[in-house]
Amino acid sequence: MLIIVARPKRIRKMTNPPHFKGFRPIGLPAENNPVVLDYEEYEAIRLSDFELNGHLEASRIMEVSRPTYTRIYESARRKVAQAFVLGKAIVFEGGKVYFDSEWYSCNSCRCYFNHPAKDEEIRNCTLCGSADIDQYIKNTTFSHLEDVCVCPKCGFEKDHLFGTPCREDVCPNCNCAMIRKGTPHQHQMKNRNCN
Repeated sequence: MLIIVARPKRIRKMTNPPHFKGFRPIGLPAENNPVVLDYEEYEAIRLSDFELNGHLEASRIMEVSRPTYTRIYESARRKVAQAFVLGKAIVFEGGKVYFDSEWYSCNSCRCYFNHPAKDEEIRNCTLCGSADIDQYIKNTTFSHLEDVCVCPKCGFEKDHLFGTPCREDVCPNCNCAMIRKGTPHQHQMKNRNCN
């Protein structure tokens, strides 16, 4: 029996994730089967249709080959067309990407936020205003995200449910909010107590 193993995907570079979770059509009831647009597909539409870059320039920005970029872009447009024609919601989620901006965590409210304006110093949490913030290690990326939610306190793991953020799940053992396995804050939160 011949087993063919696919080559691992190259990590795609993004400037920032979208500032929102997705779109929902107006006038239709909420549905459970949204179209999931990967972050790299969102970035391809942003680069080509919003910033008007050609495929070659956009592929250089995302640090992938031009044929790979074209496949990502074509998949994204097909999904957007499906959502429009069938009246489905669009959810931005997943993909093998890293973000080219600085990330911080707040020790007061435990939110995680990025700071795309690299020329400006960040002094306070964007959510609660606390000055008790930490910057992630410069080389930490979101490239190794797994489809697993993990408890930062006891290490309990469960499969990630697409469309539902891990933080909305609670660990059955210690009642802590779960986080996505492989995110930078997983290791920083490991020894913190959950409230």
